[in-house]
Amino acid sequence: MSCKHWKKVAMASVMAMMFGGAAHAADFNFTFAHVLVESTPNAKAAVKFKEEVERNSNGRIQINVRPAAQLGGDVEIIEQTQMGLVHIAIPPTGNLANFEPRMYLLDLPFLMTDTESMKRVLDGDVGEELLGLLEKSNLKGINYWGAGFRQMTNNIRPITQPADLKNIKMRVLQAPTTLATYRAYGANPTAMAFTEVYNGLQQGVVEGQENPLANIYSMRFHEVQKYMTRTSHVYHTYAAVMNKAAWDSLPEDLQKVMKDAFDMARDHARELTDADEERILAEIKDEIEIIELTPEGREAFIEASKPVYAEFEKRVTPELVARAVKAAKGE
Repeated sequence: MSCKHWKKVAMASVMAMMFGGAAHAADFNFTFAHVLVESTPNAKAAVKFKEEVERNSNGRIQINVRPAAQLGGDVEIIEQTQMGLVHIAIPPTGNLANFEPRMYLLDLPFLMTDTESMKRVLDGDVGEELLGLLEKSNLKGINYWGAGFRQMTNNIRPITQPADLKNIKMRVLQAPTTLATYRAYGANPTAMAFTEVYNGLQQGVVEGQENPLANIYSMRFHEVQKYMTRTSHVYHTYAAVMNKAAWDSLPEDLQKVMKDAFDMARDHARELTDADEERILAEIKDEIEIIELTPEGREAFIEASKPVYAEFEKRVTPELVARAVKAAKGE
């Protein structure tokens, strides 16, 4: 679909929202779609976002949250947001890279290694610059939510260094950076739909996978895996975005209400994620062997990740990669 057609559809949707508002006693009615099940931290944060916006706008904005892939997968939701059929979304940045290649930056392994480095990159100048690049795709980038750091699980052997991944069939996201990362580690990466992973692991179609703890637990992957290594190699980042025409239709005071609520929900999601991870580790420790990387093991992974940086540096730009690395280190 052409950019001009997107804009026409989006503006028509915004006009329908505004003129249809009288029946709902709201000036603006926005649909917020995501793929997450309602028990996850970010899905709970989406509900809190809705409540905050509706309260602080005195009912002038109404948010209709559509969770659990009711309106399709992440790519479909991004496209619907571009067209104005959906107004708010929180897709993974790995999927947004299909529309803005510099988003590949946020999936580079071991760029962000802890909560503080994550905040310096995502909440600082580098993260803000990446969000601004989405405007040419008819999206208004607001901020970054997230589901925590990704960990590796498998049924073959404990993973303590990249060599241990040799030839293991790992299910990964359909994202070029992730596929390249596991190839660099010597694994056999295979893209597979998230909903098919449990059966794939159970039947041996794939032997391992990577996900944040919340996803591992909610999908019960620990029931069909022997080993989990806490690699924390990539932060599972979501970008909170709006249809650009919908954002532009808001007066300045309501834009502030929305931005404040987005920031509150981001922080709430992160707090819930941290609390959930402690509980999850306590609950699954008797069902799956949990391995902590040694400093030497972590260094081996970082060294093995260098070809991935070399491959994607051209798409992201060397300058942006360098700035992100410095920001992550607090330099």
